[in-house]
Amino acid sequence: MPISDFAAFTKSIIEATGDLVCAYKPNYAFYEAEGLLGLRALEATMKAVPSDVPVILDAKRGDIGSTAAAYAKAAFEVWGADSITLNPYMGRDTIEPFLEYKDKGVFILTRTSNPGASDFEELQVTDAEGSRPLYEHVTGRAVEWNTRGNIGLVVGATAPEEMRRVREIATDMPILIPGIGTQGGDLESAIRFGMNTKGLGAVVNSSRGIIFASKGPDFAEAARAAADTLRTDINVERKKLGFQWPS
Repeated sequence: MPISDFAAFTKSIIEATGDLVCAYKPNYAFYEAEGLLGLRALEATMKAVPSDVPVILDAKRGDIGSTAAAYAKAAFEVWGADSITLNPYMGRDTIEPFLEYKDKGVFILTRTSNPGASDFEELQVTDAEGSRPLYEHVTGRAVEWNTRGNIGLVVGATAPEEMRRVREIATDMPILIPGIGTQGGDLESAIRFGMNTKGLGAVVNSSRGIIFASKGPDFAEAARAAADTLRTDINVERKKLGFQWPS
């Protein structure tokens, strides 16, 4: 980071970009890695986010029901997050405690952006509907579980064809799209395949490409410029497909 004060760094980024973004996604691991100092910085980060901007806590939780209930309480009642990322590997009972918070949301890992995603997520799974990749099976289950309308999916921009298939199955659910920027995901494909038929539902995430846009004292200004550029590029791609915001 350009400055050593963790909390001051994130607060400066938020103050510089708060009117440009649709959400913030703090990654819990980087705060936890700094011990109590990092957790205090997370608290300060959460307080710095404007009240009208939702926070997706990127914690990728996934454990048995009683533990999941504790994780859900921590995310939503202690940290005040509006949504959280979850790993579905252990099944529905690990997801349900989070869904019981009807005014909160979850994003279920489906087809992620990392190089090793294919190790499991693309394995062929045979069920009553035939053989299909595991990520499609997860998508189908998420659609079934979405009775409260508070489930979204995580699909990496580095896997555009898989995203297209996920959108075909989950026609209206929001998709959190990491992988734009440093990981090399294609924005045009992310918008084309990630949006729903109304031109909405694609939450495009860029982390390092924005917060580390500059290593100098102008880091906040550079972050704003990077966020503004990405937002403009997103809207250019939406307009190509016939969608644009009312003027």
